[in-house]
Amino acid sequence: MTTACARPPILNRALLLRFVSVVASSVSFYLPLAVIPMYAGTSGTATAAGLANGVLLVATVLGELVTPRIVTLVGYRWALGAGLVLLGAPALALLGSMSVPMIFAVGVLRGIGFAITMVAGGALTAALIPDERRGEGLAIVGLVGGVPSLLALPLGVWMAGHWGYGIVFVLTAAFPIVAVVTVLGLPDREKADSEQHGVLGGLRNGALTRPALIFAAAAGAAGVVVTYLPLATQTWVAPIALFVQPAAATVGRWFAGKIGDRHGQVRMLVPSVGLAILGMVLMAATHEPAFVFAGAALFGIGFGVLQNASISLMYARVPAAGYSTVSAIWNAAYDLGMAAGSIGVGVIVTATSFPMAFVLTAAAMVPAAVMSWREGRLLPSPRP
Repeated sequence: MTTACARPPILNRALLLRFVSVVASSVSFYLPLAVIPMYAGTSGTATAAGLANGVLLVATVLGELVTPRIVTLVGYRWALGAGLVLLGAPALALLGSMSVPMIFAVGVLRGIGFAITMVAGGALTAALIPDERRGEGLAIVGLVGGVPSLLALPLGVWMAGHWGYGIVFVLTAAFPIVAVVTVLGLPDREKADSEQHGVLGGLRNGALTRPALIFAAAAGAAGVVVTYLPLATQTWVAPIALFVQPAAATVGRWFAGKIGDRHGQVRMLVPSVGLAILGMVLMAATHEPAFVFAGAALFGIGFGVLQNASISLMYARVPAAGYSTVSAIWNAAYDLGMAAGSIGVGVIVTATSFPMAFVLTAAAMVPAAVMSWREGRLLPSPRP
């Protein structure tokens, strides 16, 4: 006998269809992520290789900020379809040209496509999940997209080395283009965000910017881990740690989804930032593999919990018409945070050492911990 308090199911036909484009965009983004810098290095300089993904990242952030306006004009479904095409199709141009300008141009187009896919697709996904189970639903979506990314990143490098760059670029294009077919079966949610829910309005809303800033601090630390841990540790340690960290983050997202829906997402903020800080401190012992692995696991769990809790909290604070704004602000915080961590710590490493840089990165997250405590004290998470 069904009770009045029975919880609605998370999975439905539309969400299962959406999973196809989630997997496709994840594979298309991560499969060539390490390959394109290698490709740029063969036809240019080391600087060109380093800038290849930098151009992609900048274009992604700019695209994230304008996507809510695109959604206003055409709706979620058309925006998602266009984003998938832009993410995939430009990669085919690399089959005919190895020039650095072409590589950068492809990076710009793919960055915009990825931004549209993440923002419009993320907002549509949130609308397909019952409000009272949004945290758990987003955790499942994170798992669906996270596992392919874990596999695609090293697989792309392996494929390029064994079969050549061409097959990587063809698959990069094929996955999202094929997935466009599934977009036709998705419901098209509200076309227009009102002006008050645009990105500029969202940035003036402290209830949205505070969780975004807290998450950006942890994203900055994640940028440090990805960029500098391979340089700071023994050769065999880094690959293991860089697998442990995102794997632990996936577990953290799942945990946050299960617990946060029941007890309030805002309560997850302080513990998650605390775990991230502790993990960075442990990873500062760069010559002790056991400490590095333990730190990567703790940081990963904290980062994953914060990923899920911050975006779930932000979605809960706006009406459905504001979902694309939330998605844009959160994704921009993610990308800008990672970029700031990667660039800023480069200066610190030059002046000090890798262990000190990791310790200072941990210290830089302390204000985020204080902000998290104040968030839980002053503005509790709304309950469905």
